[in-house]
Amino acid sequence: MTIVASKPVAANSETIAQAARILAEGGLVAFPTETVYGLGADATNGEAVAALFAAKGRPRFNPLIVHVEDLEQASKHGAFSEPARALARTFWPGALTLVLPRRVDSNLSHLVSAGLDTVALRAPSHPIARDLLAACRRPIAAPSANLSGKVSATTAVHVAEGLGGKVDFILDGGPSLLGLESTVIGFDGGKPALLRPGAVAREEIEAITGPLAGTDEKIRSPGQLESHYAPRAALRLNAQQARDGEVLLGFGNAPDARLNLSPRGDLKEAAANLFAMLRALDKGAAAIAVSPIPQTGLGEAINDRLMRAAAPRNAS
Repeated sequence: MTIVASKPVAANSETIAQAARILAEGGLVAFPTETVYGLGADATNGEAVAALFAAKGRPRFNPLIVHVEDLEQASKHGAFSEPARALARTFWPGALTLVLPRRVDSNLSHLVSAGLDTVALRAPSHPIARDLLAACRRPIAAPSANLSGKVSATTAVHVAEGLGGKVDFILDGGPSLLGLESTVIGFDGGKPALLRPGAVAREEIEAITGPLAGTDEKIRSPGQLESHYAPRAALRLNAQQARDGEVLLGFGNAPDARLNLSPRGDLKEAAANLFAMLRALDKGAAAIAVSPIPQTGLGEAINDRLMRAAAPRNAS
């Protein structure tokens, strides 16, 4: 396979077709989704999936999300219960990942499941991601396009800065709209359980399922490592103001903030800005203080990312 320079290229019909050919040949392609940028590999090609783990420095016990076109394609790889099917019909295409029992006749590489008997599936809504899946005509394993444990990429430039020559091709589709990874739902004894908060708020899901069960300590889905999404700088949460040596990442009324996730206190705006602002502050600050974020709606997912970003770094 010819290695293509990893400088971002604008996504169009020609470059999407080129990216699909690279995936079919076993290469790695970064591409935009509505959540964050993904680092993609042919999910049916074990060598390509292994190369993806190596490029990210991702632990092999941390499973991957497999991106599919629709419920029909997903049903070839995961066993859907009625509750799972109802969630897929409601939120797909979109920012919801379902962890399901893996079908024995699935042709996915077993590496995507990290030794588990389940598989994480999502149908993205971003038009470039959907066009790439259609052109590729195969499922794409795609964790976030950044080094393992570091801040997720929400632009093609972030991908190039973090992964550089480790990626064969980077499709540039502009900034990610949502800026947070997908919400991950598993099923414990048939009952839906929240494995990772994300871009679809708990309340939206519970309107379909009823109350969600909690998670356990097992790593059953992507994004459950204790230390994850971490900047270089130390992070202090629920800060009213910055201390000496810190810069403040604000939310709402925070006049001393170096950057503000949402001056008007909008959680959707804050989610979209989170990773990009962490990256921007991380380039010059030794320590970052973060204003309190409400634990409601998308605030649950934002706080989840911040707590993992502030956790001790030896787990990643």
